[in-house]
Amino acid sequence: MDIRLTGKIDKSRIRHMSVPRASEEVLAGYRALEDASGVISDVMDRLGIPGVVGASVLKPTIGGKSIVGTALTVRNVLQHGHEYEAAKKVANRMAEFEAHNLAQPGDVLVIQGVAGVSNMGGISAQTGKRHGEVGAIIMGGIRDVAHSRAVDYPVWASEITPRTGKWRIETMEINGDVEIAGVRVSCGDLVYADDTGVCFVPIARAAEVLALAEKIAAAEEIKCQAIDAGVHIADLPKTE
Repeated sequence: MDIRLTGKIDKSRIRHMSVPRASEEVLAGYRALEDASGVISDVMDRLGIPGVVGASVLKPTIGGKSIVGTALTVRNVLQHGHEYEAAKKVANRMAEFEAHNLAQPGDVLVIQGVAGVSNMGGISAQTGKRHGEVGAIIMGGIRDVAHSRAVDYPVWASEITPRTGKWRIETMEINGDVEIAGVRVSCGDLVYADDTGVCFVPIARAAEVLALAEKIAAAEEIKCQAIDAGVHIADLPKTE
C-alpha cells in the first residue's frame, strides 16, 4: 500500500509504521465465534487479563454487527488556544488519516479521543472503509453517523455530537499505547466488538484466549440445544 503523510502530523509522532499482527488462523477463529464478547470476557477474567468495555460505554452505531481485527491506535488531545480563532484559520491538526494510510484489510482504528467533539466524521469513516478497515473504536465523540452507516463502517463510540474536532483537537501519536475507558491498548492487539461490548485482547495472549473461548462456546451450544430439546434444568450439561 502506498503510504503518504498528509502533512498534519510530524512523522516522528508515528510510533510504529507497521504493527504486529495475530495470525490469520487466530483472526479467523475469533470471527467464527458468534455473539462472543461475553464468552471472551469470561475467559479474560479467568486468565487475569483486563480489557473489556461494555456497550453502555462504547455504543455501536450499527446494531447486529460484530468485528474482529488488529488495532491501529491514535491518541488525540485538545488543541491549545481559542477554538473560534483556530476555526477562522482552519487550523486542522487531526491526523487519523495517517492511521488510515497505515491500515491493512481487517484492521480496526482505536482512538483515545476528546470528549464533547468529533474525533471521526463520515469522510474519515469512508476512507477507513476504502483502506479495508472493519470499523473503529473511539473513546470520545464522533459525528456523521448516517454517513458511516451508509458505507457500512461500524463505530463503537462513547459520544455522538455534531461539533467538529477539526480546530479543537490535535493528534499527538499514532500506533503508540492508548487508554480506552481505563483499558490500555497497544497497536497490534486483537479487537472483538459486538452489540454487548468491546474486548481488547493483547496480541501475546490472543491464541490462548481463543482456545478457551472456543471450548466454552462449544459447551454452551450443547447446553442451548438441550434446552431447545426440552431437557429438564437439573439435567442440563454443565458448562465451565
